[in-house]
Amino acid sequence: MSEQLDIVTLSPEETIEFGRKLGSQLKGGEIIALIGQLGSGKTHLIKGIASGAGAENSGSVNSPTFVIVNEYTGRFDIFHIDAYRLNTIVEFEMLGFDDYCYPNSIVIIEWADKIISALGTIDYIRIELEHKGQTARNIHIRNFPKHFVLTENKHI
Repeated sequence: MSEQLDIVTLSPEETIEFGRKLGSQLKGGEIIALIGQLGSGKTHLIKGIASGAGAENSGSVNSPTFVIVNEYTGRFDIFHIDAYRLNTIVEFEMLGFDDYCYPNSIVIIEWADKIISALGTIDYIRIELEHKGQTARNIHIRNFPKHFVLTENKHI
């Protein structure tokens, strides 16, 4: 993995659609670290990723802020971790993070900046989202697999 891409989405629907494109190309075993301020589109992106990755219940994707981990099943076992309420790396490790990482799983970590040091040398996809306007978002993707075919356009 080594590619980089910067795109703009103009609405929540476009953010979800971009997530679908990304999710449809996952092969299993990927870890995706999402970083962005409140309201930057992380959950919309995850809804799209889950849908594109074949989650049977992608319509029910929401931030697991209080339960910390949601699981969506389908083509892969998708684990959606919300690190917002975690205060230490030890709390993250106590979730059993390693147990979620296997060839037929996708692990998506929301608020990953809070636990990024726990990922150490793990090869993960880093996605940073930022506000560009009321509904527009800049999405910066780093370290995505070379086999991904994502738009080269600045705007999705």
